[in-house]
Amino acid sequence: MKNPTQGNAAPIVPPKPRGRLKAALDSDIFYSWRRSPVTIVATVVALALILMAILAPWIAPHNPFDPASLNLMDGFTPPMTENQFTGNSYSLGTDNQGRDMLSSIMYGSRISLFVGAMATAFAITLGVSLGLVAGYNGGMIDGIIMRIADIQLSFPGILIALLIFGIARGVIPANQQESMAIWVLIVAIGLSNWAQFARTVRGATMVERQKDYVSAAQIMGVHPFLILLRHVLPNVLGPVLVIGTIGLALAIIEEATLSFLGVGVPPTQPSLGTLIRIGQQFLFSGEWWILLFPAVTLILLALSVNLLGDWLRDALNPKLR
Repeated sequence: MKNPTQGNAAPIVPPKPRGRLKAALDSDIFYSWRRSPVTIVATVVALALILMAILAPWIAPHNPFDPASLNLMDGFTPPMTENQFTGNSYSLGTDNQGRDMLSSIMYGSRISLFVGAMATAFAITLGVSLGLVAGYNGGMIDGIIMRIADIQLSFPGILIALLIFGIARGVIPANQQESMAIWVLIVAIGLSNWAQFARTVRGATMVERQKDYVSAAQIMGVHPFLILLRHVLPNVLGPVLVIGTIGLALAIIEEATLSFLGVGVPPTQPSLGTLIRIGQQFLFSGEWWILLFPAVTLILLALSVNLLGDWLRDALNPKLR
């Protein structure tokens, strides 16, 4: 006779998208986000600037880097003022070459965000990899990696980036330097910021290495690479996410600093730092808008991302809620 209790178990139904959305809205992180007006404003500002940069080729009024579309007669047109020679009006004015400042800021933000995001991703990849290896293996490998990190952390990141950029310019052929400038800048900024990720991940890995699930995987004969990839890495990504968010803001500022010094992106692809360098040449001659608007955009972008990183640090740490 069939047991009446058999076959009556409720099937496991995967959560519906609406259920996952409701769970996300009820989470502690979203509660912390909506309870912080500063974080909400920072989120709106960051998303607006990021979307403005991504959609620049489609929403920008002009292409400021197309020489055929420029009119030198439009040069030094103040914001919201009709040019006396051409009759054209620009919301944020123009620079000395007649480039629309609003379009220049959109395209410049696009380059600054790309360089900052790629440099941060490179620093995270290198730093997390070395931190995992150092924390899991210990011994001489740990000592070598950490001493290199200590030496690098004793110097300002901008000096490390300048050194790496100078070495790369001496190695790369002259006819390829302009085309490779952005990638050299990404590598230089990334190599100057990997140490903080390595130290953080190394400490977290040393804690995770002592836990039972790692010992069980070792007894089962799982390869150390798979242990680090499948078991240890997911448990150390929390601090990396926080540092990475703050590191993005620092990378954007570092890129702007290098471009301001003239060792960043080429003049044909100016970033926010290059626009600021151009604007400061005309600050005391009365054309204040050429410097002001790119500088304000850089401040808002870096500040909003930095505030989001601070909020994320507090939201992921129950002791700081």
